[in-house]
Amino acid sequence: MAPPIVKRFLISLDRNKGIGIGVFSLITAISGVVAMIPPTETPVSYQALGLLRITTPPRVFSQTGQQIQEQGTQITEEMLKSENIIRATALAVSVPPQEIIKNLKIGLKGGESGEKGKSSGPPNSVLLGYVDKEEKRAEKTVAVLMEKMIEQSKLVNSERLQAIIKSIEDRSTIAKAELKQAEEQLERMDRIGGAAFAISQDQSLPQQINGAQQQQRQLQQTLEGLDTQMASLQQRLGLTADEAYTSSALSADPIIASLRSQIQQNDTQIEILRSQGYLDAHPNLANLIEQQKTYSKMLEQRAEEVIGGNGLGERLPSTRVRQDSNLDPTRKAMADQLVGLQTQRETLKQQLESTKRTEQELLTQYRKIPTQRLERSRLEQQLKIKQDFYSTLQAQLIDAKAAEAEQVSNLAVVQPPQVEKLGGEVKGINMGIAIGGGVVVAFLVASGSIFLLAILDSTLYSPQEIRQVLAQHDVPVLAELPIVISLDSDFGQTGIILKQNSPYLDLYERFRSKLRRGEHKSLKVVAISSTIEGEGKTVSAYNLAIASAQAGKRTLLIEANLRSPSQARFLRVPIEPNAKTEPLRYYASVNRCVKLASEIENLYLVPSPGPLRQAVAVIESNELQRLIADARSRFDFVVVDTPPLSRWDDARLLQPFTDGMILVARPGTTQKSILDQAAQELSEVEPSFLLGAIINGAEQSTPMEDFEDIDDDEYEEEDTFDDDELEEEEVEEIPAPAMRF
Repeated sequence: MAPPIVKRFLISLDRNKGIGIGVFSLITAISGVVAMIPPTETPVSYQALGLLRITTPPRVFSQTGQQIQEQGTQITEEMLKSENIIRATALAVSVPPQEIIKNLKIGLKGGESGEKGKSSGPPNSVLLGYVDKEEKRAEKTVAVLMEKMIEQSKLVNSERLQAIIKSIEDRSTIAKAELKQAEEQLERMDRIGGAAFAISQDQSLPQQINGAQQQQRQLQQTLEGLDTQMASLQQRLGLTADEAYTSSALSADPIIASLRSQIQQNDTQIEILRSQGYLDAHPNLANLIEQQKTYSKMLEQRAEEVIGGNGLGERLPSTRVRQDSNLDPTRKAMADQLVGLQTQRETLKQQLESTKRTEQELLTQYRKIPTQRLERSRLEQQLKIKQDFYSTLQAQLIDAKAAEAEQVSNLAVVQPPQVEKLGGEVKGINMGIAIGGGVVVAFLVASGSIFLLAILDSTLYSPQEIRQVLAQHDVPVLAELPIVISLDSDFGQTGIILKQNSPYLDLYERFRSKLRRGEHKSLKVVAISSTIEGEGKTVSAYNLAIASAQAGKRTLLIEANLRSPSQARFLRVPIEPNAKTEPLRYYASVNRCVKLASEIENLYLVPSPGPLRQAVAVIESNELQRLIADARSRFDFVVVDTPPLSRWDDARLLQPFTDGMILVARPGTTQKSILDQAAQELSEVEPSFLLGAIINGAEQSTPMEDFEDIDDDEYEEEDTFDDDELEEEEVEEIPAPAMRF
């Protein structure tokens, strides 16, 4: 058996031989036309060749000049074809720049030889070639190009050097400013922290700190002695230092003493008059009381003048003034002593605070000395780095300026332009080679076209290809069945097994037995469908039902393909005359729709009343659903023939009323994409619903018993058994109707 790809190619060759012959003829004709082209003579032209050498750097004294010369040896083709070289040359030889670029060829040759003779390292020579129709102009063009390239090399070196000088000068300006800034920072540090550094050198700062601490201890001891004396005096006087100051000041004032004396005399007279029974309204007593108030007010005013109130902005009452100003000389001396001690104490406290502040300043200054030293060291280091960097830049600038006098070109002429003649040759094509090569190419292209069409064809031409597609979706192949050919004396050729002793029955019986084995033992209602028309699903349904009936099973075949006419005529089963006009009434009566196939025992049929325009309404009707449910209980095996899946959804509508579906495929008819999509959709909806597939029309040895009644003149072994369903009107016009699958 030929491989699938070979079979596909042969089928494509048979179908597309016209395309192959056309491609072969076209390419062969083109090769003949090419062979007949007369030989041509190329025009005369001149090629000028010149050679430049990339020179090694001469001995120079500046380091920058050495670097520039080394960079100058890196010659590239883009540099040699720069715009200024082309324009200058075009102006000198009066040729457009585009023409020079078009006819100019530049080759860079390497120096050292590497592996297998290949050059390694930078190039050491430049080969110039220029083609022109005039000999003199070709030579002059190469000469000018060589001259301009030498000048360009020197110009490039000079531009590189000037760029280096400018870069160094720009960096030197910035480095100089940074150096000056570092010097100013160090100078400022020395100016501000110079005294501290000097003190830290002679160790006087720690001595000053110790002296301040010693002075604080002495002042603290003195304050403690003063506090003891003040506490003793305050206890003896019963006054605080502020109260003692007030009493001493009031007691020392003569005016206050005089007013106190007047007030005391008035108090004595007032008490005498009151003791004699005089009332306050008495003129003398009222006059004394009024005088008493005046003296008290004067006393308060004088006390305010002496001590400035009570320190809170309020005037002291006269009673308080009289009390505080009544000190005897001894107590007054003690009060004055207490006030003096208080003044001395405050002075010592101020000295102590000042000493503490001085100590803190000295300590802060002493702590800052290490930090200042580190900061100054850092500034000195930065200053040195910037000085070194600036000095390096100045040295590089001097070296770069010295290199200006050393600049030369890195290109030198090795070979002046030499001109040679080109063209004048007769060129043609050998006729035998052209035609022979054209035939070979035509054969290959034609074969390739046919092979490409075979690859692009989505039709599956072999059972192996169908198996591969089904295996991708885990769909088992239940049987591979051959083409069945039977002859009916009245209706002509068909694919239905009409003879009870036909050898095809064994193949379908094995298919039926395999279907009922294993997990499908209880299988009773089976739907049979295909992806497209012409795959043989109808004859497969008929033959499966016939095989089941021949096995002794009470079998019913329901033609649920209401879009095509019935095929029951091949089994001599009549169709109800009014079934097409009243399909629901037809399916509602079992006696009307279920027919016995008289020529085959145990086989019953429900012929299709189709083709019907409202087929979906009948498929979804309760009458048809009750018929299938009733058939499940009455028959051992029920086969339901359904329309193709790619055109109608009738098979999916009948899915809930069947136990599973068998998919029919046929080599040479089944399309890969449609089969792949149908298998995927059926597997996703309910994996157990798709029982498997059968491959109809497989290549097997055809039993000859069915051909006994067939004339060789009446039968041609062509693929006429496609399942294209005919409408009822078309069937009536065919003189010898044949069942096509």
